[in-house]
Amino acid sequence: MSGEILILTIDGDSHAEHVARLLAARGAETVVFDPAGYPVRAVLDAVYHRDGRVRRRLRTETADVDLDHLTALWFRRPQAPVAHPEIADPVARAHIEQECAAFAGDLWEQLGCRMVPAPRERVRLAQRKSSQLVLAGRLGFELPDTLITNDPGEFLDFYNRHRGRVITKPLGVPTRSRADGEGVARMSEPVSTRDVTYADAIRFGPVVIQEYVPKRVELRVTVVGRAVFAAEIHSQESNHTRLDWRRYDPGGTRHEVHELPPEVAGRCVRIVRRLGLRYGAIDLILTPDGRYVFLEVNPSGQWLWIEKATGLPIGAALCDLLMYGTVGEETAHAAGRP
Repeated sequence: MSGEILILTIDGDSHAEHVARLLAARGAETVVFDPAGYPVRAVLDAVYHRDGRVRRRLRTETADVDLDHLTALWFRRPQAPVAHPEIADPVARAHIEQECAAFAGDLWEQLGCRMVPAPRERVRLAQRKSSQLVLAGRLGFELPDTLITNDPGEFLDFYNRHRGRVITKPLGVPTRSRADGEGVARMSEPVSTRDVTYADAIRFGPVVIQEYVPKRVELRVTVVGRAVFAAEIHSQESNHTRLDWRRYDPGGTRHEVHELPPEVAGRCVRIVRRLGLRYGAIDLILTPDGRYVFLEVNPSGQWLWIEKATGLPIGAALCDLLMYGTVGEETAHAAGRP
């Protein structure tokens, strides 16, 4: 290992803190930093010499990082830069924040180190849900019957064709924050007969509608390099989590290690690699009759609760990936490698 590992994420991120502790135990130098602290609590420098030499540096209150000698950069969950509070004018604040985001974003992309899950532009492209469905279908995954539309008539036809057993889900990030600071959450929701009476509102923007897929269990499949960690989430044991396991109580929902068929595990690795990623959290449904149905890939999906509930060494695999670019045989064996 030639240099430090830089983790970009929000303050207090338990996933980043866990991996940083594991890396420190291995003797790796690790810095955790949130770009939201730039420029108030950090300095970013880039010097471009006449002869083409470049020196890039990050200085925080506790670290001085030579960005040109990083081993790896983990885009965990970084936030956008925030202007100094002394800049009160909203137009000036917006301008400064745009300038900071443009420079910092460009700087991260320039670095020649290993990037996990991938360079930010690649991550942005990989998050597109409709493109994920196209790719998953080409790779042989079974998909839920899906419609994305802003046509109320198309929605009603789809609803009737599936006898009302349909759900809606967000096309992008399920949680947004309003200007007043309140969060707006959007998860998978059943379409009720009352919703149908307001179908005309669909004309205001696209909606994702999918057939409801019966579940034996839900699966969170975490792909790290070529290692595949599959865990069962027994969401059907509670009415509260029957439709969307993200509503569940971590202490009250049963989790178990799941052994994927080799062909399904192989597809999981291939879709993550075809999306240009080194890491991906995949949501699948295992139906009562034994079919594996693809839902989506999250390039920054959570995994720590899976590790705690099942003992799957996902954090160790991420350490391997950040330090060496591949997952060690022992860790991969614990996961199952296609």
